[in-house]
Amino acid sequence: METLLPKTPRKRQVTAIIILLLLWEVGCATIKYSVLEERDSGFFVANLSKDLGLGLGELAARGARILSKGNKQHLQLDQKSGNLLLKEKLDREELCGDTDPCILHFQVLLENPLQFFRAELWVKDINDHTPTFLDKDMLLKISEGTAPGTSFQMESAQDLDVGKNGVQNYTLSPNLYFYLKLQDSNEGRKYPELVLDQALDREKEPELRLTLTALDGGSPPRSGTAVVRVSVLDVNDNAPEFDRPVYEVQVPENSPLDSLVVKVSAIDLDAGVHGELSYSFSQVSRDIRKTFEIHPISGKVYLKEFLDFELIQSYTINIQAIDGGGLSGKSTILVRVVDVNDNPPEIVLTSLTSTIPENSSPEMTVAVFSLRDQDSGDNGKMVCSIQDNLPFLLKPTFKNFYTLVTEGALDRERQPEYNITITVTDMGTPRLKTQHNITVLVSDVNDNAPAFTQTSYTLFICENNSPALHIGSVSATDADAGANAQVTYSLLPPQDPQLLLASLVSINADNGHLFALRALDFEALQAFEFLVGATDRGVPALSSQALVRVQVLDANDNSPFVLYPLQNGSAPCTELVPRAAEPGYLVSKVVAVDGDSGQNAWLSYQLLKATEPGLFGVWAHNGEVRTARLLSERDAAKQRLLLLVKDNGEPPRSASVTLHVLLVDGFSQPYLPLPEAAADAAQADPLTVYLVIALASVSSLFLFSVLAFIAVRLCRKSRAAWVGGCTVPEGHLPGHLVDVSGTGTLSQSYQYEVCLRGDTGTNEFKFLKPVISNLPPTNPGREENHPFLNGFGFN
Repeated sequence: METLLPKTPRKRQVTAIIILLLLWEVGCATIKYSVLEERDSGFFVANLSKDLGLGLGELAARGARILSKGNKQHLQLDQKSGNLLLKEKLDREELCGDTDPCILHFQVLLENPLQFFRAELWVKDINDHTPTFLDKDMLLKISEGTAPGTSFQMESAQDLDVGKNGVQNYTLSPNLYFYLKLQDSNEGRKYPELVLDQALDREKEPELRLTLTALDGGSPPRSGTAVVRVSVLDVNDNAPEFDRPVYEVQVPENSPLDSLVVKVSAIDLDAGVHGELSYSFSQVSRDIRKTFEIHPISGKVYLKEFLDFELIQSYTINIQAIDGGGLSGKSTILVRVVDVNDNPPEIVLTSLTSTIPENSSPEMTVAVFSLRDQDSGDNGKMVCSIQDNLPFLLKPTFKNFYTLVTEGALDRERQPEYNITITVTDMGTPRLKTQHNITVLVSDVNDNAPAFTQTSYTLFICENNSPALHIGSVSATDADAGANAQVTYSLLPPQDPQLLLASLVSINADNGHLFALRALDFEALQAFEFLVGATDRGVPALSSQALVRVQVLDANDNSPFVLYPLQNGSAPCTELVPRAAEPGYLVSKVVAVDGDSGQNAWLSYQLLKATEPGLFGVWAHNGEVRTARLLSERDAAKQRLLLLVKDNGEPPRSASVTLHVLLVDGFSQPYLPLPEAAADAAQADPLTVYLVIALASVSSLFLFSVLAFIAVRLCRKSRAAWVGGCTVPEGHLPGHLVDVSGTGTLSQSYQYEVCLRGDTGTNEFKFLKPVISNLPPTNPGREENHPFLNGFGFN
């Protein structure tokens, strides 16, 4: 075995392996091995691991395989040792015939990771074939009248080996009459000729037996022999002559086997044996002998193998006619193979532009190709065409070259690609055609703006949402492709400059998802609108916009707020109830509001706890506190009611309020106010301030109406002057007597003396006596001051 890779000294082996690896990586080197033919199976060719620079066992780890053309495996790989071995005995003559050198191509495949190596195995010839004569026993008839110096052509020996192992020399056994002369044929081969050295004498020696030996150039050389029998004939002074020096004949390439090609004929003027002729080929190649045969008696030439005009268009066959005296005449047969339309046309693509922009100008070159037909004549004439109704044209250029061009403008959105079938038909009989498909892609130009799926979007979000909550999406499509269809979403500046859109929502530029940046409050912002833009990435960029309306849904996040009675840490609110009050007597009314909306703001009232259970009740829908039964002397004078105000949200929220009720025998009974409590400063939210202002306005209007009504009633009274008075310190404001008869929330009519002190800001009632007769008289000398604010809620 001989490896054709460059040999390097031992100290440079590492460098050589690295260089080889780099060459193999780029696929520029081919590993060459050589082996002599006829080596036994398992013969060591080379160590592939070493040549590839791989470690022991790495070939097995990377799944190395040997791939050969036609799946015929001549080599096998021992993955453990990395040795490349012969899988079978190689016969160079069987593999390559007369071709020299004999090269077997194969590839080395490494699967993990994937890597290919090209390699060649040069099968070297050995001298394993002996030169062989086709005729082992050759008969040569020579007239005794033949002049010395006449040469007789002999059949050359055949040797399957090539090069120096082929036939190199001929020798002739020693004799007195002939010597051997070597001649060169047109194919470069040597053939022997017998040259008559001296005249023959049939009477002395009628027949000669000579041994012709063919020697090859092998080491050691091989030889083959043939017996040449020289029969000395009587004088034959006329050689055969063919009727034509050259026979020209045309044979269709599809002619069947054993068909007659031509019949040759020669004549000899001699008589008897000297006039009997034998026809044969003279100095022809092995291919001619395999393709044709000649009948030795009739001279008819027959076809032994099929013809192929595309491979060989003509044959020149040398023939000879030998008479019985050994004289020969020569002629030539020129066989012209007639073409038959047996080859379809071929399309050779020179250039192809597979992608064309849709705004390309007309007559843009798409493809350049040529046509070829191996047949000749009409069989080689071709017609080229494409389908109809395509915006493309075929234009012939020169010879058999064509250009495929566009006929007009293309529209990718209407048709993104075209499948063009080029059809080529020859003019032979029968007509053969070939089709070639070309796919032309129309590249996109940014001529379509993004389009939203809706012109406007309405999104709903519950208040108190978590930041970065996904509240919805907008979507736009672009009829273009590639970057021209990649849509980027953005928020456009709001039309309302007071809307801080950047702090409310954000949009994902890639998919159009909208997110709330912070928690929204329904009570502060119920809805807002903004514009969303969609812009593609084309050049120039195109865009469109859509309207997005966000509706904030209310959540039950506000508890009921009690406006009355006040629960601000000041003096407790106390309601006065006469003990003579009937069931259903209106004690007070709880006024509450809820900052939510809808059912979250529907309020209901209930009594949680009372000093005397069953004495008072509260209406669930309006918050009115009324007596449930008649009062008795056993009922405690001071009653404390705990009321609950609850909304209808989910989950419900509630607030509680405490109502103090003082049971009195009559409004003339003095009532001492509780000590003043310093009011703590409380910061109210804006909604509470607005509600308090509204309530104060309504209360003021109501108080004004009550005072007007009392003044009218007082004018109608014709009673005497009232006993007692109200002393106002420092005379800031005069006292007024107010008769509240049948008004307010009380069930009886009482007389009130109102004292207003401007210095303290405290409003007080002074109860005198009832104006009804069914109440027992009270001591007019006793007076009690009651807080006006706490009693009726005027502020």
